[in-house]
Amino acid sequence: MIILPANSDMKKYAVIVAGGNGSRMGGTVPKQFLQLKGKRIVWHTLETFLRSFDDLQIILVVPANHEEDANALIGQTSASDRIKIVIGGSTRFQSVQNGLQLATDPSIVFVHDGVRCLVTEALIRRCYFQALEKGSAIPAIAVSDSIRKMEGGSTVPIDRTQLLAVQTPQTFRSEIILPAFLQPYKDTFTDEATVVEAAGQEVFMIEGEKENIKITLPADLVIAEQLLNRKGE
Repeated sequence: MIILPANSDMKKYAVIVAGGNGSRMGGTVPKQFLQLKGKRIVWHTLETFLRSFDDLQIILVVPANHEEDANALIGQTSASDRIKIVIGGSTRFQSVQNGLQLATDPSIVFVHDGVRCLVTEALIRRCYFQALEKGSAIPAIAVSDSIRKMEGGSTVPIDRTQLLAVQTPQTFRSEIILPAFLQPYKDTFTDEATVVEAAGQEVFMIEGEKENIKITLPADLVIAEQLLNRKGE
């Protein structure tokens, strides 16, 4: 692993991946553009990152044919001059790869799911400072459900104490993540951590947040609204 001296003033990029079509939500509007408490889901995500560091630059990755929606959205943010739009690819890997093309300086790079709109400034900052020190910060939480594995026509239990549910923002020093995304795509790439590991780099976990949920199904919108109401947002 590459470790350079920590610098709290290092340049910061957040690649916000909002390039999917959200087919599991069952509508025609991509889920990242659905309304949550009067604002688009991804608006909440953008605002939290903008508040986390006043020098952080955002690269918003959106689906083709939704650039106009994205431009209207960032016009409603508190710092639209710190957000640039990139068109996503056919896979998450390609979407992140497209976004990373704008992260050209030595920096700390966050990659975050646009629909994880309940992420906190505290988690973003913790990921930043660990990535400065160790090279990476991958948020994860302990699995609380009982887990079983399919084996043939039956199932077997798995020890959940050995499992972690991985979240975002997955955070890296640029000299680690940028070369990793130059390698060819593999089906085993499920997130940025797997890409970096395939490039021969170790990744380091950090405690995530239970409320940092990914909005995938209609019920998740209801939960997110309740959580925002509880926070008074």
